[in-house]
Amino acid sequence: MNKKVDAKKPDPWSLRQLKVVAEYQFGKKFDKILAPNDILVTFSKNTDRVREIILEGERLATIRPTDGLYSIGLAGAQRIIDNTKMPKRRVVVQSDVSEFIADGRNVFAKHVVKVDPEILPEDEVVIVSEEDKLLAVGRAKLSAEYMLAFQKGIAVKVRHGIKKLKKS
Repeated sequence: MNKKVDAKKPDPWSLRQLKVVAEYQFGKKFDKILAPNDILVTFSKNTDRVREIILEGERLATIRPTDGLYSIGLAGAQRIIDNTKMPKRRVVVQSDVSEFIADGRNVFAKHVVKVDPEILPEDEVVIVSEEDKLLAVGRAKLSAEYMLAFQKGIAVKVRHGIKKLKKS
């Protein structure tokens, strides 16, 4: 995952913008988690906008060009786990499906055991095991309430599982 990228320190305005978006999208304290002062950023060649946020060679997040919001990377997800209390920004799944989720499979509502009550459809979420170990990152397809209530359907569309990424 540590690929050579042309990353540089963001200018003060870009850093401030990244911090504001992190707080808007995820809540208080997330500016320090996903946009700390010592980050590096890459820029889009076409738009000259911030594309990726990198810390210590790991991608914390990508800024989506469609809406300017964060798409969490696995390193960013681990920082969320390390700096917040469960279940903040998390979807917790049953232990018996942890391997499938880590492989990049979607999370079904019937496998959700706990979830941050603030999660809404289309929110970026961190998928963890019952022991709060990172399994994957993705986008919620249901609200927290419905994830716990439904027995059918996809609760989270997984973007990256920890195992699938390690294989590449």
